[in-house]
Amino acid sequence: MGPGPPEEENDIALRPKRIADMVGQRDVIDVLRIAMDAAAKREEPLGHILFDGPPGLGKTTFATCIPREMGVSVQLASGPSLKAPKDILPYLTNLEERSVLFIDEIHRLPKTVEEYLYTAMEDFRIDIVLGEGVSARTLNLQLKRFTLIGATTRAGMLSGPMRDRFQIREHLGFYSLAELSEILTRNAKKLSVQVDQDACAEIARRSRGTPRVANNRLLWVRDYALSKADGRVTLPIVEDALKMTGIDSLGLDRQDRRYLETVIRVFSGGPAGIEAIAHTMNVSADTLVDEVEPFLLRSELIVRTSRGRCATARAFAHLNISVKPDDQHPLFESQ
Repeated sequence: MGPGPPEEENDIALRPKRIADMVGQRDVIDVLRIAMDAAAKREEPLGHILFDGPPGLGKTTFATCIPREMGVSVQLASGPSLKAPKDILPYLTNLEERSVLFIDEIHRLPKTVEEYLYTAMEDFRIDIVLGEGVSARTLNLQLKRFTLIGATTRAGMLSGPMRDRFQIREHLGFYSLAELSEILTRNAKKLSVQVDQDACAEIARRSRGTPRVANNRLLWVRDYALSKADGRVTLPIVEDALKMTGIDSLGLDRQDRRYLETVIRVFSGGPAGIEAIAHTMNVSADTLVDEVEPFLLRSELIVRTSRGRCATARAFAHLNISVKPDDQHPLFESQ
């Protein structure tokens, strides 16, 4: 049985508390430092910030570190939970001068809530409608000057007017092996776990360039080492622990390999439509598109063509299946 997700307190404990403690994303950090320094000198709130990128790369960490660096309070909200303007009203009215409102998954805000934020972000005011019908009246309420920080995994789903209201927009990229190794080394010290350098590098290599995944792997390997060995994490311990959960040398899990095997064995390497693959695997197409395909595409194990998904030569090699050129396969068609 594979490991479950790490406990919430572990995830929080492993997150950096200050920007200076963060590893990677140096370009983003440089921009934020200049913006924070200028805002502090002007004694004004920081400009609204939008972070976008895949899950687990540090959007929430940035959003919690920034107010700590600025010495201001922060309120945390989630896009899916703000279903109507009345839901976001308490957050806006409770804001302090120069404080931060963080909205995670901001692309999931309903249109009505998004439009309600326009005047709040630009003019720091909101209109509250009291009563109904002909007796209704509008109350104009001035807000404290604040900073809205939004985080999204799908920036393209935000409307143009909403995106344009963010003065700073930063995309978070994947981490290098050296950066992940540094993160793992630091977090191992926080967890009071002895981890050999080569073991740390191996966990990093199988972590998909994502700190959250690396931390999950580290927590599982720590538990395995405590149960099966003396608690010290060595390279053989890492290999055995990750083998037990089906994580291979590229960081693929069982579902990833099953996807590749389905495309290669059932559809002769492709092209195959996502619905056909999903039905064959008995998995929803959304799960494959959102959870499985992004890493396979980034690892150059599959490609998307106008005719469907195709496995690449690298996928054949990784699964130790010999490539048999087929006139129907667009990647191996005869010249």
